[in-house]
Amino acid sequence: MRLFPLLTLLAATLAAPVAAAESAKRPAATSLPPTIAIIIDDMGHNLEEGERLARMDQPLTLAFLPYRRHTVPLAQMAWRQHKEIMLHAPMANTRNFGLGPGGLTPDMDEQSMVTTLRRALQSIPHVQGVNNHMGSLLTQQLQPMDWVMKELNRYPVYFVDSRTIASSIASDVATAYKIPNLKRDVFLDHQQTEEYVDKQFKLLIQRAKENGSAVAIGHPHKVTVDYLEKHLPLLDQQGVAIATISGLWAMRNSNHEMFAEGEKQAIRPAFAQKR
Repeated sequence: MRLFPLLTLLAATLAAPVAAAESAKRPAATSLPPTIAIIIDDMGHNLEEGERLARMDQPLTLAFLPYRRHTVPLAQMAWRQHKEIMLHAPMANTRNFGLGPGGLTPDMDEQSMVTTLRRALQSIPHVQGVNNHMGSLLTQQLQPMDWVMKELNRYPVYFVDSRTIASSIASDVATAYKIPNLKRDVFLDHQQTEEYVDKQFKLLIQRAKENGSAVAIGHPHKVTVDYLEKHLPLLDQQGVAIATISGLWAMRNSNHEMFAEGEKQAIRPAFAQKR
């Protein structure tokens, strides 16, 4: 496994926004429709809304908090319904909100952080990717992000920067480790009203039409699930496609495989519930 020195990572952090800006200027392939991907965060708490999301026909990506009451059975159900499964990794935030089990904090040393992250990954059935839960503090800090990405680099998982703060360097460090990664473009439900979700969903489609694709994050609130149940089936008639995160990444990367066979270490499942 190749390890990147911190100075190299810092240089990548500074250079990545320039590369991203250049990439954003490239025209989308004309043969592909505008495509959205929707991640639903905070899965594992709400059984009823979680089951509704798992049963939707569309290829949603569901991000599960580790060790929550319904995480394992919901993730297994969602996988059987052809949903993509992520670890929603709790990370320290600037407002000092509690993280719950599996949280990553700046006071951890490397071994504690790596062990906590590894166990969280092992606790999520069929996990294919990771994004940050909160994390407005930790995702700004180079040393913890270096440790996180060094560990993720061992496994066949992608990373999505939830961008809970504009100054996040998480995706830049992931890029330095050559981890397939994307960034969130739109939050769907900061306000839990149908009017707000509708406004943000339309913004998501606008971004996809402008740039070829766009990534949204929502939550298993009833208003969000109700809205998606009603509006996702209408995407076809609008000429808009929906994909999982890995599907959208492939679309952006000429259908290249994320990982060569045997390139990464398999995640060893350990689904014991948190006591």
